[in-house]
Amino acid sequence: MAHKPWSEACERNRGSILEVLRGAFARAKRVLEIGSGTGQHAVFFAAALPHLEWQPTDRQEHLAGIAAWRDTAALPNLREPRELNVDDAQWPVSACDGLFSANTLHIMGWPSVEHFFRGAGRVLQPGGVLAVYGPFRYGGHHTAPSNAQFDAHLRQRDPRSGIRDFEAVNALAAAAGLVFVTDHAMPANNRTLLWCRTAGGCQSPAQPV
Repeated sequence: MAHKPWSEACERNRGSILEVLRGAFARAKRVLEIGSGTGQHAVFFAAALPHLEWQPTDRQEHLAGIAAWRDTAALPNLREPRELNVDDAQWPVSACDGLFSANTLHIMGWPSVEHFFRGAGRVLQPGGVLAVYGPFRYGGHHTAPSNAQFDAHLRQRDPRSGIRDFEAVNALAAAAGLVFVTDHAMPANNRTLLWCRTAGGCQSPAQPV
């Protein structure tokens, strides 16, 4: 069996994310996860939300680790991980009613963030929900000094990366046909943002909190 990669951050944040996803995906049946990373989130959320079919995806180099977590968990609703690059014109999953991604937008270059939202607009069915977890800036400002330090570290490592502005990503979501629903404050100065495909089952749009 392949080595099971480990992320301490996944273990710390999974409970608070789950509290949001229970409501966000209450009516969903098939969730596509973008950037499943180690696979820890996929196993935890699939076990906690057995009404969902959870489809993990990532780049090819991460699939073996995700598969190792999946094989150990042996959950009937957790699908085999599939390769997905957000920059591809066609994604391997053509339709879903839930889409989740954690700690990805600040790692991607901005063109990939644009492709992420365009792809979400293609695959989410009417009433489907997009949930994105991670740090964001608001009005051009960081929410905490630690986020500013993290942003500087990201940009020093790769100038294409960095913590994204909420207003900019929300504009991309709107252009893809997604309606902003709500913004959940999370531990460690992170957020979980929710958008909905514009027809059927969307909640009333809200301002960030």
